[in-house]
Amino acid sequence: MNNMKKQISFWLTSLLLLVTMLAANPKAGAAPKPKQLLVVTVTKGFRHSSIPTAEKVLGELAQKCGQFTVDYVRTDAEMAQKMTPEALKKYDGVVFASTTGILPLPDKQGFLDFIKSGKAFIGMHSATDTFHGTNGIDPYIDMIGGEFLTHHAQAQVECLNEDPKHPATKDIGKSYVVTDEIYIQKNFFRDRVHGLLSLDKHPNYGTPGDYPIAWCKKYGKGNVFYTELGHREDVWESAVYQAHILGGIKWALGLEKGDAKPQVYGVESEAGFKPLFNGKDLMGWHLRNANGRASWTVEKAMLVNRLADEAGKNLGGNDLVSDEKFRDFTVRYEFMVPTNSNSGFYLRGRHEIQILDDYAKGTPEMGGNGAIYHIAPVSQFISKKPGEWQTVEATMKGDRVTVILNGVKVHDNVLVDKPTGSELDGNVNDPGSFMLQGDHGPVAFRNMRVKVLKD
Repeated sequence: MNNMKKQISFWLTSLLLLVTMLAANPKAGAAPKPKQLLVVTVTKGFRHSSIPTAEKVLGELAQKCGQFTVDYVRTDAEMAQKMTPEALKKYDGVVFASTTGILPLPDKQGFLDFIKSGKAFIGMHSATDTFHGTNGIDPYIDMIGGEFLTHHAQAQVECLNEDPKHPATKDIGKSYVVTDEIYIQKNFFRDRVHGLLSLDKHPNYGTPGDYPIAWCKKYGKGNVFYTELGHREDVWESAVYQAHILGGIKWALGLEKGDAKPQVYGVESEAGFKPLFNGKDLMGWHLRNANGRASWTVEKAMLVNRLADEAGKNLGGNDLVSDEKFRDFTVRYEFMVPTNSNSGFYLRGRHEIQILDDYAKGTPEMGGNGAIYHIAPVSQFISKKPGEWQTVEATMKGDRVTVILNGVKVHDNVLVDKPTGSELDGNVNDPGSFMLQGDHGPVAFRNMRVKVLKD
């Protein structure tokens, strides 16, 4: 009986304490008030047929999630009413779902200041095709982080996940294969955004390069999340995409944590090797033809050679030469080429290791991918598919070369006592530069490093 009295006394005391706490703070036991999002679908340019689906999906996500509600701006009149600086005070963030053109915001600077004050901005697909600048970069573009340049035919792409821990990408896995209309951006700067999804090749041409798909960033105190995806109705209706944008919305509203700092991309370090390329700029390299076209750019720690513009017009290329010279060494590098491309990596600037797309067919007439041009064909064809990264290790000592391509030895101590063609000079026994062939086809290199060999 005494134990029962003690238990009753304990529960009565606990209940009294709880009542006292709730009386002092009535909100202590209440669920957090849902955030309020304003979804804008006004367009002054192309209007996507997926906009009604976008509105429906965002409404359903809000209802299922329960952590935010949505209101809509579908017309100019609603924009004039709901998007003044005073009217925006009731909202915690704004979604631009496939907006286009110059929107009739009642106070554009006031809207940007609203985000900068600590509010959320979420942009889908053509949100970067909104407010193009005429003189310099429009302040809106500076806020969102990129500007639509063009697009080509819809394509199936494999988006690489740059941050598997971020709420917007944690449910995607290592990559996200999707068919959609993929934008080519301009006025995009990697050092100003935190990358979430990207491509390492052109969505249509397959040429190597950095093509951003989704990112997040800070704008003042505000959180900005953007994804290019969302042109198609079936993309909006897919579970993966909905998880992607729901995570981005939650992060932007401060409901879930995630990194917003720009990533630092560099060259892999390896004991005994030093980098040939710093991953940031062309320091340590120069164009073979100083008066020729500067076809090489640095993108996400890749050296990228482009010969054509977005319209497909061939603008020409230029070889890239290392300032430093080497005689005996082991060099390691990775390269990527698109379909039917042709390039080369020159040892001492005189001996070309052939770079070709000859996957599943071989090129015996040229010695094959990995051949020492005009001197020795590869012992076997082991090329990877175009658009995949391939690895090379080449050791040169005296006039002998050994090459390992994609983990397979394709040359073993081959005699190289003459130039192979298009060489920098004919002094085969002297130290020489590394040279990347840039006048034949598009190519990208990364993780280039060298170990100097001593007698």
